[in-house]
Amino acid sequence: MKRQLYIFIFIALLLQSAPLQSQTTLTLGEAIGRARSVSLDAAVALDELRTSYWQFRSYKASLLPEVTFKGTLPSYHKEYSTYMNQQGEYSFVANHFMQLNGQISVTQNIWPTGGTLGLTTSLDFLRQFSGNPYNRFMTIPVALTLNQPIFNVNHTRWNRRIEPERYKEAKAAFLSASEDVAIAAINGYFSVLMNRENLTIANQNLANAEKLYNVALEKRNMGQISKNDLLQMELNLLDARSALTDCESELRASTFSLLTFLDMEDSGGIFTEIPEMLPALEIPFDMAYEKALENNKFAHNLARRQLEADYEVAIAKGNLRAINLYAQVGFTGSSHSFDAAYGKLKDNQIVELGVEIPLLDWGKRRGKVKVAESNREVTATRLRQEAQTFRQNLYVLVERYNNKRLQLELAAKADSISSRRYATNVETYLTGRISTLDLNDSRNQKDLARRAYINELYLFWLYYYQIRSLTLWDFATDTSIDSDFEQILKNK
Repeated sequence: MKRQLYIFIFIALLLQSAPLQSQTTLTLGEAIGRARSVSLDAAVALDELRTSYWQFRSYKASLLPEVTFKGTLPSYHKEYSTYMNQQGEYSFVANHFMQLNGQISVTQNIWPTGGTLGLTTSLDFLRQFSGNPYNRFMTIPVALTLNQPIFNVNHTRWNRRIEPERYKEAKAAFLSASEDVAIAAINGYFSVLMNRENLTIANQNLANAEKLYNVALEKRNMGQISKNDLLQMELNLLDARSALTDCESELRASTFSLLTFLDMEDSGGIFTEIPEMLPALEIPFDMAYEKALENNKFAHNLARRQLEADYEVAIAKGNLRAINLYAQVGFTGSSHSFDAAYGKLKDNQIVELGVEIPLLDWGKRRGKVKVAESNREVTATRLRQEAQTFRQNLYVLVERYNNKRLQLELAAKADSISSRRYATNVETYLTGRISTLDLNDSRNQKDLARRAYINELYLFWLYYYQIRSLTLWDFATDTSIDSDFEQILKNK
């Protein structure tokens, strides 16, 4: 009867878990969702997106007409200045006047040519105080101005190719960062889950060690086991107590870290549940690679850097010679009264052709072209190397994920078998048919199998979200991972 009672007690101990305090239950999906909305990592990703958004808005604004006002209101002078008469004699004369001027202009970049076209109107007023005081007005009611580089690089055309690619890269980076936040949540969640499992195992092992030690004492008193076996059971008890305190400390630390990351208050801690596996899903590498090239920031990064390298070559070649055309046509008028200044208008035309061609620079400009071309070749080689590395890393990641489902199923079976084996060995040990070493080995195998199952489950979710981060594709729903960026920026 006593032996049966011991068996009943130990089976009950194996089935029970450590008692739980009042805690908040948190699923993996809830942790990921909260991390995406309130974590500091998510805030950093949003700030980076906002910076890129306003940079892109500034670029788009530069393509539109710009209206500016420029003026001096007023410029007052009461001074002496140097004056030379017809005989070449110098003297100082008093000069007392006030001047005001204002100009409104509308300018527009010419996308195909890289020049600027402007429409201007201006008014100048001069009030002379010394001598015979008078007023003077000069007007330019309308003037059309063209400023056109002839051989220089067309910066507007290049920016129209580079800036949209840069913004696509920034949007893809934000989506990838959101998936990286989910990965950080997975790491924190499974850290708490593993430490909680370790604590449960430590509590079970301590309870079993105490009971087994008490049984060993009785057996020793009856002469059924050796002194060495009794000492071994006592050591097991001490190890179990030490392991329990370590597990408690590790659980508190990981829980605090996760709560901090999720911006949650510590009200009794959190209880993490073992998440379920995704539905049977195998990810083809070709599909994953195709989605990565379409969506990942890396693809846009490659395109942008290649365009920037080409742009630098174009700038260097444009600097070999500089020819700039400046032309202005319009009307102007001048009078002592405001109305008359707009009356008898005269032509106002300016045409300038500026030329800068190096006659002897010892190959400096040609050298800069060669440097830019060499840098472009280096960039192209690096991009090919990075693309190859990216493809290899994605292939390895997809292979690990596809293999992880089978490994997870095997780990679950090993966990179940090792638990049943340990329960059986406890009963067998109580009847004296196995040694303490065999019992300890089965306990260690049980603990290792449980930890291995949790770790395999962690890697399964980790690899899946890493693939999502690289491809920006949800393979479970076969949909693209996208966001309404305008709404996100508006809400924040």
